[in-house]
Amino acid sequence: MKPLKDQVAVVTGSTSGIGHAMAEALAAQGCKVMLNGLGDPAAIEATRAGTAAKYGVDVGYHGADMTKPDEIADLIAETLKAWGRIDILINNAGIQFVSPIEDFPIAKWDQIIAINLSSAFHGMRAAIPTMKAQGRGRIINLASAHALVASPFKAAYVAAKHGVAGLTKTAALELATFGITCNAICPGYVKTPLVDGQIADQAKARNMTPEQVMKDVILAAQPTKKFVEYDQLAGLMLYLVSDAGASVNGAILPIDGGWTAQ
Repeated sequence: MKPLKDQVAVVTGSTSGIGHAMAEALAAQGCKVMLNGLGDPAAIEATRAGTAAKYGVDVGYHGADMTKPDEIADLIAETLKAWGRIDILINNAGIQFVSPIEDFPIAKWDQIIAINLSSAFHGMRAAIPTMKAQGRGRIINLASAHALVASPFKAAYVAAKHGVAGLTKTAALELATFGITCNAICPGYVKTPLVDGQIADQAKARNMTPEQVMKDVILAAQPTKKFVEYDQLAGLMLYLVSDAGASVNGAILPIDGGWTAQ
């Protein structure tokens, strides 16, 4: 049984990490998937072809730069050209930068707001007319525990993710009578390649073992002291895109081991 057979999904930032896990989970359910993201072209093609072969579904790739509205609109347009519909939009692309506010580079602020917040708006703006015409659609914005709480030195990221929460709620209200839902998933720390790099850097800087860094630094805010797993995020996403999730709308859903319960 492939419950998403013949559906079409766009997943931004899906050449690695959380986005790739989401794309694989959708493909496993029979969904056609348009990948997007940065990386070595040969590696991206290997990922695309591997996912298509593994799950027996159509998988495309579009290299839209998430800071450029015209390229985001073209990502949606090329998806429609390829498959004639769009059922699921997952806005996942994001970057991070850490600095005190007074030292925060203006260019880095603008880049984070563009990729982490504005790109979701531009993707939704392009996809919603088709979803309305179809009478059904699912929009999921990957936010963060930082959509609900703050941490120091992450001004742009926290501001962007709080903005994603507001954008999600607004879209949910606008689209509720069109068979379209819009929700935000808010992970705590996930052991992505980016986080692996942070662990190594922190271990060296603090003269700690990687295990100590994970428990006492990275996971200090997560009561479970465990990373959120890719399959856990994918499971929540698959519920939200299913018919069973049709009444979940405008929800800002933490999946963070209890971080935001504190």
